[in-house]
Amino acid sequence: MNQHLESEERQNQTLEQQVTRSWGRRPRRALDRAEAMAPSPAPLAASTPLLHGEFGSYPARGSRFALTLTSQALHIQRLLPKPEARPRDGLVPLSVISGCCTLRSHSPSDSAAYLCIYTYLRGRRGGRRRAARTFQADGAATYEENRAEAQRWVAALMSLLRGLPLPGEEEITPELLPRPPRLLLLVNPFGGRGQAWQWCENHVLPMISEAGLSFNLIQTERQNHARELVQGLSLSEWDGIVTLSGDGLLYEVLNGLLDRPDWEQAVKMPLGILPCGSGNALAGAVNKHGGFAPSLGLDLLLNCSLLLCRGGSHPLDLLSVTLASGSRCFSFLSVAWGFVSDVDIQSERFRALGRARFTLGTVLSLATLRTYRGRLSYLPTTVESASPGPAHGLPRAKSELTLAPAPVPPTAHSPLHRSVSDLPLPLPLPQPALASPGSPESLPVLSINGGVPELATDWGGAGEAPLSPDPLLPSPSGSPKAAPLSPITEGRPEMPTASGLPPSTPAAPAASTGGPQDHLLPPLDSPLPPGWVTLEEDFVLVLAILPSHLGADLLTIPHARFDDGVVHLMWVRGGVSRAMLLRLFLAMERGNHFNLGCPQVGYAPARAFRLEPLTPRGLLTVDGELVEYGPVQAQIHPGLGTLLTGPPGCAGQGP
Repeated sequence: MNQHLESEERQNQTLEQQVTRSWGRRPRRALDRAEAMAPSPAPLAASTPLLHGEFGSYPARGSRFALTLTSQALHIQRLLPKPEARPRDGLVPLSVISGCCTLRSHSPSDSAAYLCIYTYLRGRRGGRRRAARTFQADGAATYEENRAEAQRWVAALMSLLRGLPLPGEEEITPELLPRPPRLLLLVNPFGGRGQAWQWCENHVLPMISEAGLSFNLIQTERQNHARELVQGLSLSEWDGIVTLSGDGLLYEVLNGLLDRPDWEQAVKMPLGILPCGSGNALAGAVNKHGGFAPSLGLDLLLNCSLLLCRGGSHPLDLLSVTLASGSRCFSFLSVAWGFVSDVDIQSERFRALGRARFTLGTVLSLATLRTYRGRLSYLPTTVESASPGPAHGLPRAKSELTLAPAPVPPTAHSPLHRSVSDLPLPLPLPQPALASPGSPESLPVLSINGGVPELATDWGGAGEAPLSPDPLLPSPSGSPKAAPLSPITEGRPEMPTASGLPPSTPAAPAASTGGPQDHLLPPLDSPLPPGWVTLEEDFVLVLAILPSHLGADLLTIPHARFDDGVVHLMWVRGGVSRAMLLRLFLAMERGNHFNLGCPQVGYAPARAFRLEPLTPRGLLTVDGELVEYGPVQAQIHPGLGTLLTGPPGCAGQGP
């Protein structure tokens, strides 16, 4: 953690130097006093000022600030009462800004407009803390002119956050911004330790409200509820579906979309995940893609929420999995047999422990370590491959071709209940005030039925006139309405039982009936065509994985990408010691497990595979969900889905 904070501090200092050097325009008035402190300019495109101006502070205490906006960061420098050459917390990377808005004083005599910026910077202990910085636009004599200036800053900042191109400085207007994206949020209150709803209410909803996103939130009530919901959803009314749970809820949504008659269009719906579960593997991969340091728990949730607010999507490879009965399901994560699936399923009884359930499950499975006889066949990729680790190659079996990865750069549905939304709904809903613990000021109260936010309390000190929102643009006529949500039950959702588990035992996940054809796979009971590689071994585990992470803190395939068109096969043969297996999983936290030189570890990139268990009893999982035990085969479908990832970042260097 200390190394990460030091790296972050060095990066911020570098960005600060770039921004400071880029001040090419002479600011007016009090900014002249800081002229001697500005270093000589350097031609750095990423730090070229896009907007520059002088603002007062709120609450009014005589302070004045110079704001400089670049494509990377917002630079804040105090001018009065004492200029600062290198202000503390003066550099705010765009990656930690959730959104901004304009505010207006309730005092009729106040001609100033106010610019409020929401940030989630890391504190000294590493955790993110929400802060709202409010600046006073008061350079003009009339409120209308000051409002136009504040709105220009909001339009520019929100355009950068959403990846929109900016015109010249004089052409930046609120009309640049498109309508707010409309998201359907699905929350599983039983996810993880049963804290998903609390995290959603205290952290996620305030942040996406700050970002100006429209949403409708639905609490799922049972297994496959989300699957049934999306099968009957009017998808044209939504810009994305986001799950707040572990990986299991997204598995339901994905397979529900592929069950639809219009699956070819439905599967293009952008999907997002905000981690409130135990494993959170896909969220770990999104966090890595966004350039943030490895995180767990609430920090991981805030990182992924920031990326969601930024917008941006990425093609997502999907794996079609044919089970022993001939039914088919789709995976975005993994197919596991042996040690991994044993830990996943047998630790379910410890779900109330959160992610610690996997630690306990690993210890118990190590104590009773088993091997499984089986046959693994795969169709290798055609790309010449290289070692997955810089120091060690992988051992080859007699029938293996290439084991090392290629080098890559670093209808009607069930009623919906307990819905909360900022879109029009057929019934009025309670309007809860959402507050983030430890915040120095009140959060905006989320609006219901399409209204603009209101401030819960005054943001100023004694004698300060309270501020109210000043929307950028009026609501467009004919704006889309929410899908019919009837009936809707008012009130807060029921919370989990003390054990953290749902009150009823869930049914097994259903199979998908739609989706593309598997042109690389023969029938499961037919021989494989030429060109396939077959291994018959005693295995401790077999894992087929798509993204980089098996868990939020398990970097299993460091070089994997969301759209690399590869299913990554990893296996551990019998004969591995318990100590070495434990070392492998400990090293996996940093992605160094391939460097241990363990002779029982194998790896192969593939386009398709078949797994035939020869041991009569065992556990088989798809995306962490238990499926029928028996022969299974799967094929990769490159870029079939779309994942909401936010913008890519520089791995390991994120704030």
